[in-house]
Amino acid sequence: MTTDLPLPNKRTGKVRDLYDLTLPNGDDGILIIASDRVSVFDVVLENGIPDKGVMLTKISKFWFDFFDGTYKHHLVSTDPADIDGLSAEQRASLEGRIMICRRTNVVPVECIVRGYLTGSGYKDYQKTGNVCGIPLPTGLVNSDRIEEPIFTPSTKAEEGGHDENISFDESCKVAGKELMEQIRDTSLSIFAAGREYALPRGIIIADTKFEFGLDGDSQKPVLIDEVLTPDSSRFWPADEWQAGREQNSFDKQYVRNYTEELVAAGTWNKEYPGPALPDEIIENTYRRYEEAYNRLTG
Repeated sequence: MTTDLPLPNKRTGKVRDLYDLTLPNGDDGILIIASDRVSVFDVVLENGIPDKGVMLTKISKFWFDFFDGTYKHHLVSTDPADIDGLSAEQRASLEGRIMICRRTNVVPVECIVRGYLTGSGYKDYQKTGNVCGIPLPTGLVNSDRIEEPIFTPSTKAEEGGHDENISFDESCKVAGKELMEQIRDTSLSIFAAGREYALPRGIIIADTKFEFGLDGDSQKPVLIDEVLTPDSSRFWPADEWQAGREQNSFDKQYVRNYTEELVAAGTWNKEYPGPALPDEIIENTYRRYEEAYNRLTG
C-alpha cells in the first residue's frame, strides 16, 4: 500500500504518498497519490480497501472541476503521462489515483464545517451545549440539522499525532485573522454549494473538512488536498435521514463504527498498530464510496 518512485522528497501520510515534481510550465509542483490505506482515529489500519484511492481521486476531481472558476484550487492534472521520468509500469500503477498539483504553502489549520450535529460535535454539545465553543439551541438531538452551518477549525497534527479542535480566535493566532476570515467564509460557501448540489441527488453532506494553502504569488488562499469525499466528509442517504439516531452513511463512518465496537470491547485502544478490517467491512465500505460517486456524477 506504499509507493517507491524515482521522484524527490517522498513523504508518507496516513493515506497519501507525496513527491515533489516540476510542472510543465516550470513551476514547483507536488504529486499526491491516494493509496488504499485506511485511517481511523489518526491511526492507519492493518489492511486497506482495494481501489479506495481511485474512488476518492475521482470524487475530488469531480468537485475540483465543479468549483473550477469559482474557487481557486491546486489541481493541474490527474494524468500519469504528465509525470516525467517514470516507466510505463509505474505510470500504469498510478492510473486513476493521482493528482498533480501546484505547490502552495499549507495553512496549518484544518477547516471543518458542520451542517448537522453528529460525531464529536454531538458529544461536545451533550456536555456543554456548545460545539467547539459555539453555542447552539437547546434541545437538539443526535443528527439534528444545524440551521446555519458552523465553522470549527482544528490544528493540523504532525504525523502520528491527533488533530485538536480550537476556537476561531485560536486559529487566528495560528494563521492570522484576515486569512482565517477569508478561509472561514470560503469554507462555508463551498460547503453550501456542495450541499445544495448533493441533496437533490440523494446525499446529505452532514459535515466536511477542507484544507487550504497560500499561492506563492498572491498569497491568496487556495483549496488543496481532497474535497468533499467520503474520507473527509459524512455523506448520509437523504431518504433515510431521521434525527435522534445514528445515520446510515456512504462514508468512512461504517469503518469508524466497526473500530468503535473494538474499542468498546477493549480489544483496541485507538493507538498504533491498528486492527485489520474483515472482508465484509472492506467490501461494504467500497460499495458505499462507489454509490456516493455514482449519485454525485450520474
